[in-house]
Amino acid sequence: MKNNTYIIAEMACSHDGKVDLAKQIIDGAGKAGADAIQFQIWKLSESLVPSHADYDFCSTLELSQDQWGELVGYVREHYPEMEIIGCVEEPASVQFCEKVAIDAYKLHTSELSNPVMIDEVAKTGKRIDLSVGASTLDEIQKALTRIRSLSDADVWLMYGYQNFPTDPEKVNLDWLVTLKNLFGLRVGYQDHTDAESAGAFWLPAASTGMGIDVQEKHITHNRSRKGCDHQAALNPDEFARFVEMCKTLDCAKGEYRPRSFSADEQKYRKYAKKSLVANKDLLEGNVITGSDLVAMRANDLGLPPDEVEILLGRKLRKAVAKYELVTIKDTL
Repeated sequence: MKNNTYIIAEMACSHDGKVDLAKQIIDGAGKAGADAIQFQIWKLSESLVPSHADYDFCSTLELSQDQWGELVGYVREHYPEMEIIGCVEEPASVQFCEKVAIDAYKLHTSELSNPVMIDEVAKTGKRIDLSVGASTLDEIQKALTRIRSLSDADVWLMYGYQNFPTDPEKVNLDWLVTLKNLFGLRVGYQDHTDAESAGAFWLPAASTGMGIDVQEKHITHNRSRKGCDHQAALNPDEFARFVEMCKTLDCAKGEYRPRSFSADEQKYRKYAKKSLVANKDLLEGNVITGSDLVAMRANDLGLPPDEVEILLGRKLRKAVAKYELVTIKDTL
């Protein structure tokens, strides 16, 4: 079975509080072929205290439920194959997401120790992408135990170093494999590398090579405007190249099953593999000894050298010229 990478386009707040910009981002994700777009749906008055340093700034980013409803409809109409993931922070947003029938939920790492939000999302029965950056194993296990008490839906663990942009030396890709082995769940990589750097592509590629098959990547409408969440966000054309890279890697990975050789590989085997050939002209009735045979590349594939014992001591039914294959069919 093919192990295809699931690609999440993380819009975050790159829309800068504007529906038209959000639609441009949706277009970028949809045309690139992302499997899902992730909306951060929150109600500021219920998720941030008014005295918080970012409260006024976040108020410029907040979209109303009517606006989110419009964006959900836009995705459904123009990109019906693309799923919608709701990253939610308070019960009111979960209730809204259920009304518009989103496909899955993301719980931010801040919610791992919040039973109210875990319960609210788990009760929907939909897949939960559990963000576990800067979380302890105990916090992760407690959240999983609580989810499992209410739902048997899929849970994916999503890990990324939460700094924008992330220094590659701090990414710790090995932790992805550790999480996969410890919990036996599908694990995804949340990349926050500087979008201007080559690492924005090769770090996710490296994680794919380590067996990670979910990629969450930030996307924006125009990074040069330096809007919210722009540091790690790819422009639409770059995101399309990112999706193309992931699909190429999927093809290169092949399948988790005993492999058969392609026509090209069969041709190469015939060209490169050595077979047992006559070391000299051999007469009919000759009893084959080790000195009669040599391993060489020939014009066709015969017996491999490690099966020489099959021929030793057998009598030739016909003459075999020097350098010709010696096969079982040639013996009595």
